Amino acid sequence: MKTPFIWLGSGRSKKYKVGNKGRLLDQAARAGLPAPNGGILLDEFYAIARREGVVEELDGRVVVPDPEWLHAALLRDARFPPLPGKVAVRSAFAAEDRPDASLAGYFTTKLHVDFDDPRQMADALSAVWSSALRHVDFHAKGDFRRDVIVMEMVNAQAAGVAFTEAAYEDDLVNFTSGTADSLVSGAVAGETLQIPRLRGWEAAASGLPPFAQRLQKLLRGVRRTFGADDWDVEWADDGEVCWLVQVRPVTRPTRRNEAFTFANLREILPDPPSPFMTSVVAAASEGFFDYYRHFDRGLPDRRNMVEVFQGRPLFNVSLLTEMMRRWGLPTALVTNSLGGEGDVEVGLRWGRFFRHAITLLHLGWWQLTAVAHARQSTQAIQAQTAQLGDSFTAVTTTFRELFTQFVVEMLNLTQALSGPLLILRRTNTLAEHNARQRSIATEIYTDLAPLRELVAAHPRWRDALAAGQAPSDPTFQAAWRRYLEKHGHRGIYESDIARPRYREASDPLLQSLLQADNHAAQRPPRTWAGRLTAPVWWQCSRVMHAREQWRYDAIRCYADVRAKLLELAQTAVARGQLPHVEALWLLTLEEACALDEGAVYDVDAIARREQAFKALKQVDLPDLIRRFDDLDLYRAGSAPLGGAGRLAGVSLTTGTVNGRAWVLSEPQTRLPDGFTREDTILVARSVDPGWIATFGLAAGVVVEIGGDLSHGSIILREIGLPAVTNVRGATRRIATGDALTLDAAAGAVRIRPGA
Repeated sequence: MKTPFIWLGSGRSKKYKVGNKGRLLDQAARAGLPAPNGGILLDEFYAIARREGVVEELDGRVVVPDPEWLHAALLRDARFPPLPGKVAVRSAFAAEDRPDASLAGYFTTKLHVDFDDPRQMADALSAVWSSALRHVDFHAKGDFRRDVIVMEMVNAQAAGVAFTEAAYEDDLVNFTSGTADSLVSGAVAGETLQIPRLRGWEAAASGLPPFAQRLQKLLRGVRRTFGADDWDVEWADDGEVCWLVQVRPVTRPTRRNEAFTFANLREILPDPPSPFMTSVVAAASEGFFDYYRHFDRGLPDRRNMVEVFQGRPLFNVSLLTEMMRRWGLPTALVTNSLGGEGDVEVGLRWGRFFRHAITLLHLGWWQLTAVAHARQSTQAIQAQTAQLGDSFTAVTTTFRELFTQFVVEMLNLTQALSGPLLILRRTNTLAEHNARQRSIATEIYTDLAPLRELVAAHPRWRDALAAGQAPSDPTFQAAWRRYLEKHGHRGIYESDIARPRYREASDPLLQSLLQADNHAAQRPPRTWAGRLTAPVWWQCSRVMHAREQWRYDAIRCYADVRAKLLELAQTAVARGQLPHVEALWLLTLEEACALDEGAVYDVDAIARREQAFKALKQVDLPDLIRRFDDLDLYRAGSAPLGGAGRLAGVSLTTGTVNGRAWVLSEPQTRLPDGFTREDTILVARSVDPGWIATFGLAAGVVVEIGGDLSHGSIILREIGLPAVTNVRGATRRIATGDALTLDAAAGAVRIRPGA
């Protein structure tokens, strides 16, 4: 008989074509990672045992007629060496832990099994083999290798699951005391911890609990052994060693509680921006981070630099902060650039800094040439907007590309300013130099001076100006036309294309002419420090000029795009597709393009959009939020968290579902009378992979107890259902039939009145 058993660490799993679960653990042990002592009972043993009658398949389960015979066969025929004490018996089937689907926890694991007790071993193996006979909607029945891992139990003081993902600088850990079986099954939520990823030369973080320091090193070993991909690691720590119990590929990325800020965008966009502009920013955001990935391909490619919350596009502070940490730069550079609050404070780390020196030199050179590059980009966007096309699709495509280029160049120029500005601030000479700065943006104000002088000389014009009308006097009209030819494409909150330009709405400028110019800047005297930093200011000044000129030219292109969109909207109004031209700005980018295909948005539809936009204006977000924050707290008149109608949890996926609650304590395979899948929201105290069939009957899932790394949570992410976990009190507060709104992205459930 060929050997139907192999030791973990022997490296022979590949020869026998063992499934990923057993093969990866064998590879980890062979690489020296601390895996518990044990081995893999091969599928060949199961085949031989069936053929010889040691095990039988009856009524969909595996039975062992004679446990003593099976135990003897293990020791004699399989040559399985005795393991002292308790063991864990785990499935290692070829159907699980594949790159496209993990089936995490779907097959059986038995813990604390006495290896020397034939009945316990027979029952454990029977249960594990039987689980291979289950039906799974997205996998064929039972036709795969049925290898089984038998390993020594770890006397765990702490255990859990860790996700180490290439897109993040921190590893996400869910842990509990003792063994992790209750955690991964979703019976307990456990505690969540984020621990910094260790590079090869770095020591464990001193501020972490001892088990987390050992886990840091284990996860570094996992990445070193299997590559810097995404890995789901089950571990157990006995107080001295953090043991690797299982490792599998991450099939669906986690949703993390990242930090976001509106600080920088709040300076250039209204609060909130128009729905049209918000959708443009969201659509273009994929290209924003490509600016940095141009210099470092190791940066994540699946995290957006901007996401939308409560109708507002916000910068992902966590993403930018982690980029600084990767390069070894101080994270304060992010807040210096964006303004507002920071996420985490980490200083300069020389090891990482020198490791990425080539990247940073490349970035620095690019910033030194930022002024010339901005001039080239100006020519490119002017050529783009010279041929806008005659459809919403063509024009919005051009505008999205224009906006992406606009933000990327602004990032480049802003980064080019960061170093010189830091030097000038540290030497207290910035104000001295800045008082002498004059850019194209300043001219919007200073070019009004001749008009103010005309008004001061002709008091009879004041009544017209107070009414927001330009005096009809030819002298004034000529000066006014010259001003609008130069600056008329600018406007209030001009970065939102929905906002009118000065040539369309001149009231603010005309009324400002009634006020005397009392803002003559007083230049501070020159200092020796100012003279010494003059070369730094020269570089700073030229970049400032270039940035303002770039914005000036880009906004001129904005005005051309806006004019074309208004023209197309007027045609849509004539065709009955829109009730009025301004309704266009209440649509998203995709909805505007649908007008080309004949879509109609009537008066009622637009009225609903107006009400929704009005409601968004009642939200006053702070500068820094986190993804799972209850943002309704910032809505005027909102109930506090824990109020009668709202429950908060941890987001697993995205999507919004309006429907009725179906509260269950056990899985079921039939909906209640009158329920349909499209409007059913499953509410359960806890879930595991045994709920897969029930998940297929619901449009969304709310789980009361469970961590975001439990097996049930992994399955929900893989299926892609809108889902929230760790919603405390859900099954007590919600009854079957209650009307619910599930906002999975926000990790929130709202009980609607009138259930």
